[in-house]
Amino acid sequence: MPITPKPHILYEDNHIIAVEKPSGVLIDDLMEQTKQFLKEKYAKPGNVFLGMVHQLDRPVSGIVLFGKTSKGAARLSEQFRDREAAKIYHAWVEGDVKGPGKISNYLKKDENRRKAFIYSEEVRDSKLAELEYSVVAKKMIEAGPSAPAQMITLLKVKLKTGRFHQIRAQLGRKGHPVLGDVKYGSKITFPDSHIALSATSITFKTATGANLSEIAEGIRSEGESKTLTIPPLEMPVL
Repeated sequence: MPITPKPHILYEDNHIIAVEKPSGVLIDDLMEQTKQFLKEKYAKPGNVFLGMVHQLDRPVSGIVLFGKTSKGAARLSEQFRDREAAKIYHAWVEGDVKGPGKISNYLKKDENRRKAFIYSEEVRDSKLAELEYSVVAKKMIEAGPSAPAQMITLLKVKLKTGRFHQIRAQLGRKGHPVLGDVKYGSKITFPDSHIALSATSITFKTATGANLSEIAEGIRSEGESKTLTIPPLEMPVL
């Protein structure tokens, strides 16, 4: 039987656990790794409950929250639904980006192609997509022995809406695709197919102070505010 990798735990309380997801790992696999960790840590004889409340794409790294209890999962889901949970991303993108800036347009998800398409005006089944970004760093890189040197920019991105592939699609449409993100226009690839995008910070409230019936009735709980951070991505090695 293969050994289950141990997840990197960033935070844990009675209701919530935060884990750092490596790029290339499916969120479902990370969930199973975390369940196994909890099962061993607390010597649980049966199945371990773990509620998924948000996701990161397979090639994206960063912080993921899970609910350890139904109360924790409900409280986190409420915060993501009502945009109370704030997430920050960092991304290395192609080109010399001027900032700070905002992007606001419409996004439509193509289920068959598993890709998001951006429109300047609202179309059928599209949703408003908004984000803000600021410039953190810039570097000149050599993309290959026969390719000219090019500028890449490290962006700090704050989502105002949480749409499918939003950061990847909007930055690609702007002409600054995330490094390695061939699906949205990057000319640079990495051997392990990861992309230079990471969820580096998340702010949320713990699940203390409310029960499930209160949450179902829309009563806000006043749990403790937590902000978890991991370091921004280092400059990619091509």
